[in-house]
Amino acid sequence: GDTIGCNTCYLHSGHLSYDKEGLPERLKRRDRERQEAQEKRRETRERQVVSEEKADYFTETFNKEKASVEELLATCGPEQLEDASSRLSKLQVFVNDSLSFLPSYEVRQAQAALQRLQASLTDRREQLLPKKKFTFRSRKAALAEAAAVVPECNIVPAAEGAPAVVPESAVEPRCGFSDEDCQQLVKTASEINGQDVQLTRLTGCTVKLFGAPSTLHIRQVRDSLVLCGPVSSSVFIDDCSHCVFVFPCQQLRTHNTEECSFYLHVTSRAIIEDCRSMRFAPFTWSYPAIEEHFETAGLDKSKNNWSQVDDFNWLARDVHSPNWSVIPEDERRSEWDS
Repeated sequence: GDTIGCNTCYLHSGHLSYDKEGLPERLKRRDRERQEAQEKRRETRERQVVSEEKADYFTETFNKEKASVEELLATCGPEQLEDASSRLSKLQVFVNDSLSFLPSYEVRQAQAALQRLQASLTDRREQLLPKKKFTFRSRKAALAEAAAVVPECNIVPAAEGAPAVVPESAVEPRCGFSDEDCQQLVKTASEINGQDVQLTRLTGCTVKLFGAPSTLHIRQVRDSLVLCGPVSSSVFIDDCSHCVFVFPCQQLRTHNTEECSFYLHVTSRAIIEDCRSMRFAPFTWSYPAIEEHFETAGLDKSKNNWSQVDDFNWLARDVHSPNWSVIPEDERRSEWDS
């Protein structure tokens, strides 16, 4: 009886009242944790729904525009090539802006489709604007122009009444440079503003493009320095090596390239694919009219994602791609006139 009485006194002496006072706090804490867990699950579901809705919108919009560009390329004439190029560039920007919510396989499908469209555009351009080997002109005018363009050539007069052949070098090329070795190559703003500029098969050259082209295509360039003013849409680089590229642009896409450095101002995220030993630093070139050309190109000078590079051959988001790196500050160039 004494023991039972003591236990009863012990329970009533404070321990039971402590439990009664502590129990509601524990219940409140558990209720808060339960509500927080529910809120997290709700936010996760909402994010998932939003991502799915965005992905559905992307797929619908991308496929519609892709089909439209394909139709345009199938039927366009020479005067519509720039429109096709512009629409293709905008489609690439649309893909870049959607990378944050798209699954990796859908990104790869979209980029593969863009590559096919770019190849189709190149093929269509070759069909509609073939590189001229010769042209028939009045004999006197043709000989006079050829002599003015290539004065060192010994021109043999054609037989009377026969058409004169103008050398290929006398035919005006497309905007850009090709097949040059160890040359200093320059284009002015009046030559390249709003144009689709192409640099192909250059070796050991220094190229300076003072202006705001619409797009810049660089292919098979080796051991060269390329400086360009603000590009209003895209820069496409393919099959290049041991080069230094310096330019601002809206988006950069680099493929099958190695051992190159970029001094970059880009308002989206740079993309590399099948590349290795790529190095990046912020854009540092300047010339008197560059501020005006930034405005012409419509690029935001305050937004530069030069160090945000997406490697499509490296899917591990928590591990840095081994295919690109940032140039250390003490190794970066700031002078380009030497």
